[in-house]
Amino acid sequence: MRLTILTDNNAAPELACEHGFAALIETGSKRILFDTGQLTALDDNCHALGIDLSGIDMIVLSHGHYDHTGNLADVLRVATRATLYLHPSALVERYSIRNGKPKPINMPEAAKRAIDQLPAGRLRWVTEPVRLSDGLFLTGPVPRQTTFEDTGGPFFFDTEGQRPDPIEDDLSLWIEEPEGLTVLAGCCHSGIINTLDYIEAQTGPKRITTLIGGMHLSAASQERLDCTVASLARRDIQRLIPCHCTGQVAAERFREELPCPVEAGYAGMVVESGKG
Repeated sequence: MRLTILTDNNAAPELACEHGFAALIETGSKRILFDTGQLTALDDNCHALGIDLSGIDMIVLSHGHYDHTGNLADVLRVATRATLYLHPSALVERYSIRNGKPKPINMPEAAKRAIDQLPAGRLRWVTEPVRLSDGLFLTGPVPRQTTFEDTGGPFFFDTEGQRPDPIEDDLSLWIEEPEGLTVLAGCCHSGIINTLDYIEAQTGPKRITTLIGGMHLSAASQERLDCTVASLARRDIQRLIPCHCTGQVAAERFREELPCPVEAGYAGMVVESGKG
């Protein structure tokens, strides 16, 4: 397995960074693009890294926010045989409201039009756990069981803030290998502990060789951070790579308090099975 971060809030020298996330997974004979970033970083970094997305087999959307779906129309245009996986709610209109000001955060209209034009055979609605290929799975919607986790922000279906958005389209991905699991999250609006609990319910207790992705803890309360760190510390996690929306405070807590190595993710980072 080889995982390359293509878009993130941080980047290697000579690569572009932006508020967004995208990663390429290469496992066996399959190539999967997980999210599509927000603006131009995906295209810029693919060119810089010599990565051609035209031959990818699958596109997975972790959820329908603009910073994870921004280049979807362009990717679908070039990746003419790729199958798209997403939850139906990824298409809904939605907002974040801060200081009384609503901001649209839904999928770009160009992406929605591109989805509408896809042949039925290239579109998969994900409403339960899905096996993508040998050892590669999507969670489907994650049950919200913990008392301390929430969606991580003031998210609503309306501009008045009367209809909270539970972001039920939030999906994560896991890869099963002999040495353990690689778990990849986009923003993890379901909560990272809810997500890991749900994956464990599907797989049974297993070592997590790598936990990587956005965890949306930038606005987390002290209680949430305390409970999250304590729960992660009890698990057999070999490496943690916080990305995108995890937040510096949470990442620093991880580095200081977790027994495993913690390394900030960035565009251009490559994670391979059995390698640091």
